[in-house]
Amino acid sequence: MTQQGVRWSAEQVLALAPDAASRKAGSKLGAAGPWSEAGSCDEGTVWGLCKGSGSKPYQTVVDIADATGPAYKCSCPSRKFPCKHALGLLLLWAGEDAAVPAGSPPDWAAQWMEGRRKRTEEKRAADASGAASASADPEAARRRAERRAERVTAGATELEQRLADLLRGGLASAEGAGYGLWEETAARMVDAQAPGLAARVRELGAIPGSGPGWPVRLLEECALLHLLDQGWLRREQLPDGLAATVRSRIGLPGAADGPPLRDHWLVLAQYDTADARLTTRRIWLHGADSRRTALILSYGAAGRAPELALPVGLALDAEVSAYPGAQQRASLGEQFAPPAPTPVRPPGMTTAEAAAHYGTALRGDPWLDSVPVTLDRVIPTPAGDSWQLADADGDTALPLTPSARSRPGLWRLVALSGGAPVKVFGECGHRGFTPLTAWPEGEGEAVRLC
Repeated sequence: MTQQGVRWSAEQVLALAPDAASRKAGSKLGAAGPWSEAGSCDEGTVWGLCKGSGSKPYQTVVDIADATGPAYKCSCPSRKFPCKHALGLLLLWAGEDAAVPAGSPPDWAAQWMEGRRKRTEEKRAADASGAASASADPEAARRRAERRAERVTAGATELEQRLADLLRGGLASAEGAGYGLWEETAARMVDAQAPGLAARVRELGAIPGSGPGWPVRLLEECALLHLLDQGWLRREQLPDGLAATVRSRIGLPGAADGPPLRDHWLVLAQYDTADARLTTRRIWLHGADSRRTALILSYGAAGRAPELALPVGLALDAEVSAYPGAQQRASLGEQFAPPAPTPVRPPGMTTAEAAAHYGTALRGDPWLDSVPVTLDRVIPTPAGDSWQLADADGDTALPLTPSARSRPGLWRLVALSGGAPVKVFGECGHRGFTPLTAWPEGEGEAVRLC
């Protein structure tokens, strides 16, 4: 596996940044000035010393060939992954060859790499041992699953009664009840080991009084929650695929038990969402040969970015295993080469086809907020106080979601287009379309919009 000759672009490096501030700070460190003793090796390791405010430079090393995406180590106190020094080092490496010459890693970098690879092997062995232990006592696993199913059933039954009480008393009463009632109900679902139900109850609590039309939105969300409750309570009558989707939406853990699919996976998009408890990173992949789209989820404690980070626009020669159910979630398995540039782009569709695709997906998962879609030859166009993506060769368009209209990525998309058609990957749902990545007509690198 040779990394020397495979250079990323600056945009692909900056796509790894956990936030806009890190992008800006890392860009300032992408020149040779603050760096000394920088180097790289064929195993996919890049290292260097970066001058900081103190007398001792920061030791920075990046493992580009790590099986779970680039891995970073820096002696600076930052809690961000990657930190600005790691981004600066990668930008330096992505430039001219002479800035980061080939060589042997210094002891501090070699020790980190050796320790990391040793821990990786130990984790693989532990995972294999854990899987063997679980399979060695299937009866105990079955009893645990039955006990949890009983708790979830009790919670779903209680939630059905609370929804009935809400409708019996009238939706107007929800505005005066306050958020405490919803939080108490969510806590009851947590006790029932149904985190998916708890999350949906908390979302209900934010609807009353949220603006014009809130009773309609509350009724719609109550109906979807009722449907999920009934799906669980009658899961034995459902087709296997839909039953698996219900279990996933309820929040029951599942294993990526699909057969490993090896492909060259184009990294379509990566973005984070956070709440008070958890930071969730969503990474969308597209298989060049299989033409499958896969969603990789990674998590970090509140206030910390997840460790897994993949550069948008590059491709991974890797295996991916699917989770059960209608959702496209998958697990990233063994990676056979570092991320590398690729001319591959996902096939696109029209805006009308995208809307129809979302409607079809709802049959397998009625709780689906959106589906991944690539739009071909669309033009960002103002629509009153809003924006839409209009087909260049037709008379249909998709409105952008309110969140997309408030992001800087909209203006990057408008600038990339300049009134000409572009290819855009994003998420299409009942609120509209959220653009995540775009490509210009003809040749050109992916531009991250989120």
